[in-house]
This record gives sequence, structure tokens and C-alpha cells, in this order.
Amino acid sequence: MNSNKKAAKLVGALFILAAVTAVIGLNLYNPILKGPDYLIKGSEQANQVITGALMELILVVSAVGTATIMFPFLRKYNETIALWHVCFRFLEAIIITVGVISVLSLLTLSREYTAAGAPDIASFHASGTVLIAIHDWTFLLGPNFMLGINTMMYSYIFFKSKLVPRFIPILGMTGAALVFIAALLEMFGVIQQLSIWGALLSLPVAANEMILAVWLIFKGFNVSALAALSTKKNTFGSST
Repeated sequence: MNSNKKAAKLVGALFILAAVTAVIGLNLYNPILKGPDYLIKGSEQANQVITGALMELILVVSAVGTATIMFPFLRKYNETIALWHVCFRFLEAIIITVGVISVLSLLTLSREYTAAGAPDIASFHASGTVLIAIHDWTFLLGPNFMLGINTMMYSYIFFKSKLVPRFIPILGMTGAALVFIAALLEMFGVIQQLSIWGALLSLPVAANEMILAVWLIFKGFNVSALAALSTKKNTFGSST
């Protein structure tokens, strides 16, 4: 029981860490992702950009951590969905990491641009546009598209298993559907990334993660639900 409580607290802490580092990282990227003079601002604010990359790497570790620590609990209800959740969370982490690489590559381009005596502005901007586009697409596919899939899977298991109060996974499944829809709308150009509509559609999934995190830290998983799942699993295992 103590190990279950510790695991729940760790999952909650990692959810909060992931959210905080994601917001900080995105804001620290502003000099190199925003404005027409990003090739100059990027190299001038290199340490800030690198710190932003480190924040996103912490986000990657946190995301993988939540999936792997929750896996033993989720598998008690449905091992297949639990395994899918781990795999898709890893895929989300990989996509975010590609975005980090694109930003660091853009920083290298910015340094080369400022170091060049008479740079070919057009070619530098062409390369910069490609790298920014890679980051934008990874930001859409990772923290939006894949996040919707991941949240739906673990929320479904939480709802069916009653490991946490059902209002939390209901919010989670609602938020998962909305952020997935937001990703599709952004992919087809209906709404813009980092728009008001995008923020509104993403708000429920963010609220779900924070509410779930706080619940797990202070309350943990439902002990009676865990016992029921373990009994069911043992009974099924002995019958087979």
C-alpha cells in the first residue's frame, strides 16, 4: 500500500513538472521562434533558448515517467490499452524531442548567420523557415494530437476501474476529444496554433492533468478499486 501511494504521488508530481516545464520552455523559445529578426535574437539570447530546450527535455522525461509508473496500475484493468498508452506516450516524447532538435538547429543557424561577414540572407531565412515549421508541426503532433490519444486511453481505464473519482476521467476524456479536435483543425488550417480557440479547446485537458495530479498526490489511487482489480486479475489468471 505504501508503494502504491508513493507511485501515485510521483505520477502527480511528474504531471505538474511536465506542465510547468512545457509552459516555461515555450516562453523561453520566444527570441528564436517569434519575430522577423529571429536569426539575430536567437544568438543574442542563446542561453535562454538552450534553457528552454532543457525544460522541454525535462518535459520528455516527465511524460515517459508518468506512462511507465502508471502502467502497472492501468494493466490491472486492461493490459493491451495500458501497453498502447506507454507506446503512444513514448511516441509523443520522441516527437517533442524532434522539436527540441529543430530549435537547437535553428540556434546553430542563428549563430552562423551572425558570424558570417556577408550572409546570404535568403538562404538563411529559407533554412530558418524549414526549422521553425518542423518545430510547429512537432508541437501540433506531440502535445496536441498524441496527447489526445494518450489522455483518452488512461482516462478510459480510470473511468472503468474507479481508481480515481469518475469526474476526473470524465473531464479527461472530454479534454482528450477536444484537444484532438483542436489538432485536426490546426492541421487543416481552420484555426491557428496558439490561438484563442486552440487555448480554449486545450483548457479541459490541462485542467484534467492538474486535478488528477493534485488528487494523486494527496489521495492516491482508490485502495478498494486496486484490491478489486488485483482480485479479478488473480481469479482470471488462476482460471486460465
